[in-house]
Amino acid sequence: MTRLATVGCGEHATGSHGPSLALYAARHPGTDLVACCDLDPGKAERYRARFGFARAYTDLRRMLDTERPDAVSLVAPVERTCELACLIFEWGFPLLLEKPPGRTVAEVDRMITAAGGVAHQVAFNRRFAPLVRELKREVDAHVAPAELLHLHYEMTRVGRRDPDFSTTAIHGIDAVRYLAGSDYAEIRFRYQALPGAGPGVANIFLDAVMASGASAHLAFCPVAGVVVERAAVHGRDHTFYAQVPMWDAFDAPGRLQHVERGKLKREVKGDELDDSRQPFVHGGFYGEYTAFLGALCAGRPAAPSLRDARQSVAVAECVRERRSEYRA
Repeated sequence: MTRLATVGCGEHATGSHGPSLALYAARHPGTDLVACCDLDPGKAERYRARFGFARAYTDLRRMLDTERPDAVSLVAPVERTCELACLIFEWGFPLLLEKPPGRTVAEVDRMITAAGGVAHQVAFNRRFAPLVRELKREVDAHVAPAELLHLHYEMTRVGRRDPDFSTTAIHGIDAVRYLAGSDYAEIRFRYQALPGAGPGVANIFLDAVMASGASAHLAFCPVAGVVVERAAVHGRDHTFYAQVPMWDAFDAPGRLQHVERGKLKREVKGDELDDSRQPFVHGGFYGEYTAFLGALCAGRPAAPSLRDARQSVAVAECVRERRSEYRA
């Protein structure tokens, strides 16, 4: 029996993590959703009833002490992530923590220290979206690392007027690292201020060189006319296009195309990669849990770890602070 508990029963948890945990329990007999926790007792109880948890709590320490789960999921506002993650690590419980895993590199370093040898995984869901994973497999199967030339990642949203878009942009920042199989070596940032949209709102552009030698361009437009995420990966003789199906994306359920020397070699629709048509599956949220819990049960390290995620947070911190350059 695998006993699972979760912390945070808000909107994001309800839309993605709760359904993922319920589906995981349905597909994996022997999984026990023992408890959920939120400061708001009404939210905690509604979450419990909706997704099949046994008990609801408002006190994290009490939940951990009473339930002694085999693993914990943390889905809290980024401002609380570091504090709560460190507490869970101090108790020694394996942890899946929502991204971004902290606002700053300093917070990530604090969590790395607190984690010690405790098993954990950062929930960068693009890495676990079936279509993105299939893209990664295709790239790795046909392009040698030295022949990976350029990556492009485009993210647009509608009406996102938050002055700090870095906590969303980090998804694209991390996805490029994942697809390239390489860290960033250097980045130049450009910001197109949009004062008419609100204070701090801006389009954000990154021109990067990866440690592997490949180049990358990332574009984030938060107040565009459509919700899309699209990736292009160019290698010698091979190009790959991916329409990443995030929630209500215009491109959902997504598409992957592999072109070799001008001819379409393979085309896959996103809904062909999993028998579920649920957005939380296509978006990678369910895959986070299968990867983390699979690694935990097999006794192998889960990934990405906080150390793996550190550079993605560092680059996002540059965006938040409107820096012009980053060097590893």
